Amino acid sequence: MTWLSRRRETCRLCGSSSVALAVPLAPIPAVTPNVGQADEADLRVTVPLDLYLCRDCGHLQLFDIINPDVQYNNFRYTTSVSLGLGAHFDRLAEDVIEQLDAPQGALVVEIGSNDGSLLKAFQRRGLAVLGIDPARQIAEAASAAGVPTLATFFTAERAAEIRAEHGPADIILSNNTLANLDDLDDVVTGIRHLLKPAGVFIFETQYGADVIRHRLIDTIYHEHLSYFLVAPLQRFFSRHGLELIDVQPIVTKGGSIRCSVRRTGSGQVPSDRLVALIAEERAQGLNRLETYQAFTREIEGVATTLAGLLDQARATGARVAGYGASVGSLTLLHRFGLTGLLKAVADDNPLTEALVGPDYHIPVVSPGWIYANGIDQVLILAWRYSDPILARHQLFLDRGGKFIIPLPEPRIIGRGI
Repeated sequence: MTWLSRRRETCRLCGSSSVALAVPLAPIPAVTPNVGQADEADLRVTVPLDLYLCRDCGHLQLFDIINPDVQYNNFRYTTSVSLGLGAHFDRLAEDVIEQLDAPQGALVVEIGSNDGSLLKAFQRRGLAVLGIDPARQIAEAASAAGVPTLATFFTAERAAEIRAEHGPADIILSNNTLANLDDLDDVVTGIRHLLKPAGVFIFETQYGADVIRHRLIDTIYHEHLSYFLVAPLQRFFSRHGLELIDVQPIVTKGGSIRCSVRRTGSGQVPSDRLVALIAEERAQGLNRLETYQAFTREIEGVATTLAGLLDQARATGARVAGYGASVGSLTLLHRFGLTGLLKAVADDNPLTEALVGPDYHIPVVSPGWIYANGIDQVLILAWRYSDPILARHQLFLDRGGKFIIPLPEPRIIGRGI
């Protein structure tokens, strides 16, 4: 590893140096549950997590970048563990094939294909597939399971090699990956080269507008470098000889968008919903720094209210644990000052044995640990999944336990409350 983190100074969509701090957040460790080197002490150092706004194009982004080799070479997260994602992928494949009238044998290439869950949905429908993912072990396992996958990063150079060997792609996909890439100019140059003249690039990504509207701060971490809005994306693709022709809001990740991109001159005009979303972004003030300053004050209010609830727990001697040991949990732990409070963090599908930082080591345990160790209150860090967690642990409530849900407004769930 030649470097752990570095900082860029210009907008990754337009290259402007006219940028401003938009949302200050507490730094979090380089090591996360998704990164497979938690035993290395130098990865426990914290890296800034502040969001910046480009004053020229309106793009919302992180400027502090962790070495992608550190993040992805031993990546642990697989898409198949995410609740409901398999069914979502199946619907996505059905929709794309129907929309494009894709013929049998059409080539589908996915950037950031992970364990091949999405490509399998296209395979089942008779399309040829190729995955690209730098997580070596996951890529090798996907290939062994019948989804051919290249264990590498996607670049313009790699795109030329793929086209030479496999021919141009009818469909290029990127599901929750484009936001993870720093050099988007190079990536999109490769996409344009690999795509057939009549082909389409379809990607899903966290929607920056929903991050702000719904206080989704647990979706802010170093893997996610960009929090895309439609207006800046439209300008960016145009600069690369591509056209953003449709944007569909979807519910995954608490609020995402599915974008369709074609080569310039395709003859398609931007959809009505794309035009409407750009108008909504402007009406919401997402191109203005003041909007993000107001959001920061909202999060400060959440922090104050949550601290009051937890102070009450401390005053009564309550034992508190967390629920949900994801990378986003680290954002909440640090922003709300929770690293010294939680006895452990329970998780249904743990990716790590502990959440670690410069001065803490919080065990990650099975949910049964909560019952066996006299825990009185559970802070649901995976708050967007609160409903299924509460349904699964009615016994904890019946025994007098309480659940604390931190966002979008802190509240307590328990008997007699």
